[in-house]
Amino acid sequence: MPFSVVRFNLVDPRATPESLSARYRAAVEMAAYADAHGVDTVQTEEHHGVANNWLPSPFAFAGAVFGATKRIAVTVSAIIGPLHDPLRLAEDIAVLDLLSGGRLVTVAGIGYRPEEYEERGVDWGRRGKLQDLLLETLLTAWTGEPFTYQGRTVRVTPRPLTQPHPMLLVGGSSKAAARRAARLGLPFFPSAHLPELEAYYRERCAEYGTEGWTMMPAEETPLLHLSEDPDRTWAEYGEHFLHEARTYASWQSKDITSAVRSTATTVEELRAEGVYRVVTPDACVALGLESLVLHPLCGGMPVEEGWRSLRLFCEGVLPRLKD
Repeated sequence: MPFSVVRFNLVDPRATPESLSARYRAAVEMAAYADAHGVDTVQTEEHHGVANNWLPSPFAFAGAVFGATKRIAVTVSAIIGPLHDPLRLAEDIAVLDLLSGGRLVTVAGIGYRPEEYEERGVDWGRRGKLQDLLLETLLTAWTGEPFTYQGRTVRVTPRPLTQPHPMLLVGGSSKAAARRAARLGLPFFPSAHLPELEAYYRERCAEYGTEGWTMMPAEETPLLHLSEDPDRTWAEYGEHFLHEARTYASWQSKDITSAVRSTATTVEELRAEGVYRVVTPDACVALGLESLVLHPLCGGMPVEEGWRSLRLFCEGVLPRLKD
């Protein structure tokens, strides 16, 4: 059975505080519904200072999801590691790991928007060193023992539930990210289907004498929306998909590799490209993909349309894939 994902970034370019509150609460309700219907994970992410209200606080959202669910995981993919205080992040992840019974998965990347670093007063040029410091500190802090941090003795409590530590992956599309993961003995999360980078990671693991594994997107990983009438959905809601696609495209330089990179400039081009797909339940079952990523509230999608997509996915697709 394919791995199933419901993604939330809570984007809404036209939001008011009132409508955004309703969207956030609906997303938590959707997560609870997905949990009850066997979806494997909720995926969320982190971006700052974005005019369209992109979620900046994925761990706060994860806590709300955990409070409303019993079994579903939450994958934060990805945090912008160098923007976080290592000690505080160690505490936050430990608390969420305890609260959820070990259901939190954190992917730590370094990001690709210099403006996020600038507004936080973090040196873009030091991002690699800061990422090393973050990851090394997390692994040490989660032992619960005193250790030296920037010249002083510190201790992070409580210890997390998951041993030897909560699920932590290193994300990225560069050899530097693969080396970092291998050196620390952490699993690697390439941002796209990059078999050659996976092979490089395994070579570095052998060199460092560490063990690891990769969680790599499949060669084909479209973002899905379910509809009984895809033509109608594209006509009525295509601008929401295009808004997100164009936002991502505006952030990504030529050297950034992403599983959901789009070059479309119109709804028609986006539909033909296939990165975002609106499919019927029958077509979704027939896709034969390794993972199914549903994006029900994409680009400020109306909540009621998001619910229609989620219900079709959970009631019209997942039960048939179990057979």
